[in-house]
Amino acid sequence: MPDVEIKPFSAADETVLRDALKRCSPETLEAALTYRQKGDHSAIPAVILGIVERFLEPETRPRLKEANAAKLRLIEDLGIDSLTMVEIVIMTEETLSLSIDNEELKDLRSLEDVHMFVDCKIKGKPSPSKPVHVGVEEIYETMPHGHPFLFLQDATIRQNEAQATYEISGSEFFLEGHFKHTPVFPASIMLEAIGQLAVLYILKSDHPEFKGRSIDNTKIFFTSCDGVRAQRICKPKDILSITVKPKRFKHPLATFEGSITVAGEKAAFVEEVTLTFDFLPEASQTETEASKKLAHA
Repeated sequence: MPDVEIKPFSAADETVLRDALKRCSPETLEAALTYRQKGDHSAIPAVILGIVERFLEPETRPRLKEANAAKLRLIEDLGIDSLTMVEIVIMTEETLSLSIDNEELKDLRSLEDVHMFVDCKIKGKPSPSKPVHVGVEEIYETMPHGHPFLFLQDATIRQNEAQATYEISGSEFFLEGHFKHTPVFPASIMLEAIGQLAVLYILKSDHPEFKGRSIDNTKIFFTSCDGVRAQRICKPKDILSITVKPKRFKHPLATFEGSITVAGEKAAFVEEVTLTFDFLPEASQTETEASKKLAHA
């Protein structure tokens, strides 16, 4: 589909734009003018970031400069409520000369989601496939892991990656001895958290390799990992931001790249973690699909 047509930009339009962005940074205004006058799409991320910054609390704004700012969640990390989101959308519509329906906003959870959505809107492309959001209760029901060995609390699954968080409470059973008087979250458990998110991806994504078949959650096991690096000491009250990206899928093996950050700082990285998985038998799969239909009836 062709890009959205850029309307002629008059002196009167510039006056309106300057007034709309008067409480934004000069860089935001400059980026907006670059887009409106020249149709330069590369200026759009700076416009969005500047508009979001305008509505954040002063103590939260520095987070937009973090290395992984695109992964920041609108509600949990930036404190953007539904009304503030509407204000951001209105200013974005005025600035970029767009029309956005409120219904289109409900699946936007992170800055990255906003960037991708606006980019598709500007270029006249279909919006990306909706991410799957998995809360802590659903994670517990879905995963073969359970308390006290489950290290995922909230997750978002897309076809090209999965993200999750885990807050180190300090009450984890292994911290009593790791280490005495100075609790440190083990690097091996960070690797476990990455592996668990890979398991959740296998169970909840619609990866083409699955061909619509359901996965047996009792037959997903770790096989190998390579290129592991621990880059930061993690302690109680730290919030782990966990990411996995699928690299290769060929039944029965699935290989991912994984990483963990804390407040934008790299904490752990694994070049490849490989799991083995299997499908439910055809009869069980039919029963599972029937149960899903009844649950939604």
